[in-house]
Amino acid sequence: MNIPASSGVRRSRWALSFADLLLLLLGFFVMLQASGQRRDAMLAQVRQQFGGHVRQAMEIRAAELFLPGEALLTGEGRKRLKIVANRYAGGRERLEVSSRGTDGARQRFDGWDLSAARLGAVARALKAEGIGGERLVLRGLDQLDGDSGKGQVILIAPGR
Repeated sequence: MNIPASSGVRRSRWALSFADLLLLLLGFFVMLQASGQRRDAMLAQVRQQFGGHVRQAMEIRAAELFLPGEALLTGEGRKRLKIVANRYAGGRERLEVSSRGTDGARQRFDGWDLSAARLGAVARALKAEGIGGERLVLRGLDQLDGDSGKGQVILIAPGR
């Protein structure tokens, strides 16, 4: 059986398309990794484009909730957290409370202690406003984005 040379070229065209797809995926993941702090927002947009449910996180700068260098909520901070608690009061999903960055204006605490104490204060305030303790999950401290000039940012998002 004699196969013309041109049919061998046609058979391998799928490999070229497959290689293009793999290079696009590689480029996407490199871009995603390089995006740093915008990664969650980018993933939410991709999830939304494919019809997935988007978990909307609330970002609140710690400076808007706490006294400088302290883990004590201000009156305005309590009001803001009451609004957050009212928003999630009717649901049953877990609420993840996490932190990004650190506050440079620390006095009594070092960066880790201050960030952790503030996460605890936010969780206690949400619990006092009617969010059940079994629904609250504290998720860790991410210090890496603290150099952005925002200081500590508290994230509150529906959990999985």
